[in-house]
Amino acid sequence: MLALPGTLHEFGHTVTREAAERASRNWWLLLLNGALLIVAGVLIFSIDWTVSSLAAFIGALFIVQGVMRAFDVGLDGRVGGANVLAGVLSAIVGVAIIVWPSPGVLAVAIFLGAWLIVVGTMSISGSIAARRLLPSWWLVLVTGILEVALGVLALADPGTTLAAVVIVGGVWAVVIGVMRVVVSFELKQLPRDVDRTFGEPSANGAASSNETASRRLAATH
Repeated sequence: MLALPGTLHEFGHTVTREAAERASRNWWLLLLNGALLIVAGVLIFSIDWTVSSLAAFIGALFIVQGVMRAFDVGLDGRVGGANVLAGVLSAIVGVAIIVWPSPGVLAVAIFLGAWLIVVGTMSISGSIAARRLLPSWWLVLVTGILEVALGVLALADPGTTLAAVVIVGGVWAVVIGVMRVVVSFELKQLPRDVDRTFGEPSANGAASSNETASRRLAATH
């Protein structure tokens, strides 16, 4: 997540070149995150899972996702702190799924569905907060909407089957993975986009390290 809902006013009006550079440094982490999700999605669809093995795989996936999210600094310290909290919670959910004694399909569905709703809501609010900063903010918004929808789907049917959990988990991993790969390249170009917005490109496409003054993104909210 790049920005917190509470920072919408700040990032809707002003952003520093330094903040854009800080956020863009982690573009590779988002790319790796997306690539891992795609691979995980393919595996989810390809393997003949038992309930316990699928629970262990999804739990491990949540732990990995949590670690990666925790290292996402966002635009400032507040966003970085929120990502650390979300990452820790994701890892806790992953551990809970793995150590749950003889996990049933319903238990896996509840963990998966509830967490998808949580992270989806965070993605939606974060995308809105960063809409004036990230050109492809709408992809993050769509990602969040899909996560919430898949989470609701996982929780909606009391008679959830293993096949249903596989479908929800696989679709989430592949689709969200692809979107994160796309957004990662947008994030990589964020400093250049800030320069282009203000018509102040610098040599080699990067601003001097001294250019940390606030930049206007929009005249009005």
